Amino acid sequence: MLLADVVATSRAVAGTRSRLAKRSAIAELLRRTEVDDLEVVVTYLAGELRQRRTGLGWASLRDLPSPAAEPSLTVQEVDATFAAMAAMSGPGSQGERSNAAAALFGAATADEQRFLAGLISGDVRQGALDSVVLDALAEASDVPAADVRRAAMLQGATPPVAVAAMTGGTEAVAAITALAPGRAVRPMLASSAPDLAAALDKIGAGVTASVDTKLDGIRIQVHRVGDDVRVFTRSLDDITERVPQIVETVRSLAADPLVLDGEALVIERDGRPAPFQDIASLGATHPRDAAPDLRSGEDVRVLSPVFFDVLHADGEDLLDRPLRDRLEVLGRIAPSLGVPRLRTADADEAQAFFAEAVAGGYEGVVVKSLDAPYDAGRRGAAWVKVKPRHTLDLVVLAVEWGSGRRKGWLSNIHLGARDPEGGFVMLGKTFKGMTDEMLQWQTERFRELADGSTDTHVVTLRPEQVVEIAFDGVQRSPRYPGGVALRFARVLRYRDDKRPEEADTIDAVRALGAGN
Repeated sequence: MLLADVVATSRAVAGTRSRLAKRSAIAELLRRTEVDDLEVVVTYLAGELRQRRTGLGWASLRDLPSPAAEPSLTVQEVDATFAAMAAMSGPGSQGERSNAAAALFGAATADEQRFLAGLISGDVRQGALDSVVLDALAEASDVPAADVRRAAMLQGATPPVAVAAMTGGTEAVAAITALAPGRAVRPMLASSAPDLAAALDKIGAGVTASVDTKLDGIRIQVHRVGDDVRVFTRSLDDITERVPQIVETVRSLAADPLVLDGEALVIERDGRPAPFQDIASLGATHPRDAAPDLRSGEDVRVLSPVFFDVLHADGEDLLDRPLRDRLEVLGRIAPSLGVPRLRTADADEAQAFFAEAVAGGYEGVVVKSLDAPYDAGRRGAAWVKVKPRHTLDLVVLAVEWGSGRRKGWLSNIHLGARDPEGGFVMLGKTFKGMTDEMLQWQTERFRELADGSTDTHVVTLRPEQVVEIAFDGVQRSPRYPGGVALRFARVLRYRDDKRPEEADTIDAVRALGAGN
């Protein structure tokens, strides 16, 4: 199959807001895809490369060669090129990789170049990623969507499910729908609620729920078969060699085989958890790096596992058992490794537990239905996370023209905090939380505030527009001049009632970060 066919479908998907239309467009392409191309095609449609790392970054995408006039690249050729790049190592490899990238992009049309750049950067903005691809696969193969999703969850990947569904239908998909200890599965995810009351309402008014402390560590899924223990991250990267202390802990448990879900974190000497960025900097989330140095001065900082769920124990799959049963098993096999939790139907009790968790340095809580099965890979109403919401009034310093569905609108805004000594200090960028009405309004507004040409990708603005931003926390960042950045920043509203000189200061932002 030509890459151009995939790109055309991606553009059609980006051009509609209808999930049904997106699904139908992808399904039509899958019906035309040869079996040998299926794994590559579904991966690209999900906005990813099959190679987790290629050695290419933004710098390699700055000066692309002139595009080809006509499409000629096949998906197999593209996949083989990326595979070759991923395998390059040693002296001279960076030059070889750059030459290979130049040859690939030189053979691509302008649309194909944009698509390939999006795959490399993880920024294919087509409004449909893996979840819609799975629904489209179900439509194209006439396999029930629930069966396709479950198979993908338990396989930990969509491509093998695509081959099974398109070649063998429901029977072939059923044959691969099983949890196999040792093979990572997609983790169950939590939806969000603005407060405890809303979270409890999602679970069910008056229903006893499990209120779990929300840990800000590295999501881990640990598999044990005999003495073989494997540790996977949320993205299913194998980090076993980086975390020998977790391996030994799980080997000591009285259950085999075993699959546990939890987090790895560092507990400081004062009993508080270390910030996520400190944990990530140890190297455990980057399997390609050398083994992490866990030393801090004379102390040894140890990654400790804390588990909140069990998917399999002693030969029994627990995925379809209600949470209350799974927690009973977890309490029996790992009584000292469970996450702090409260079972309650009382909103006041839940609120007090939430406040205690936040005061203790944790992110918040996750409210969980005790009746729910483990719905791997899904973000539903059975788990609902609640975090304290922080807000700041900041100033928009610049804005970028959007792509994909936001093409033609000024979209990604650069955020600045006020410097008491004069001027503004950039804290990062965001386009999260913007409605179509907001995009339309800010496109007109920022054209008026443009400090120079609006024909460039990044449009510099006069610092006059105040925006209210919600965020989950402040972290250190060498990327920005203020040394800090906002985590998960999203737009709440534009503040026409505030002047730039009333915006929050960089000192206030740093103080929030110091309190984390």
